[in-house]
Amino acid sequence: MAELDATDRKILNRLQADGRITNAELAERVNLSPSACLRRVHRLEAQGVIAGYAMLVDADALGLGTTVFVEVTLTGQAVDLLSEFETAVREVPAVMECYLMAGDADYLLRVVVADVQDFERIHKEYLSRLPHVARIRSIFAMRTVYKSTAITL
Repeated sequence: MAELDATDRKILNRLQADGRITNAELAERVNLSPSACLRRVHRLEAQGVIAGYAMLVDADALGLGTTVFVEVTLTGQAVDLLSEFETAVREVPAVMECYLMAGDADYLLRVVVADVQDFERIHKEYLSRLPHVARIRSIFAMRTVYKSTAITL
């Protein structure tokens, strides 16, 4: 685990808010010289604290305004079964996230689709064909109340 000082936290908070900020502007906002700021950013990247940079797309703007959480229970817990499922689920185009869970279901998926009919298509073409699936339970979100990509530091 990386040790972060107050300046590192400021850098990370600013980059999480605006990943396109220039190094000069970032340095000014965190009260560092541009070279010192860039060294810190490079160190945070090398330590794996900064895992990468991404552009966020508004799913609603693309007509993909329906979020479905899908609980998946497998036929067993053997390592090879889990591995085969995990490999296959990465190929499902509407699955945005997949988590191995403790509890009743083995996996929780976050699926983004246009509407109920689109989810039915994804279910028929992909989810129901995933290897070693014993049960699928789908939960439709009515609306997003809060969503963030930033980790509080």
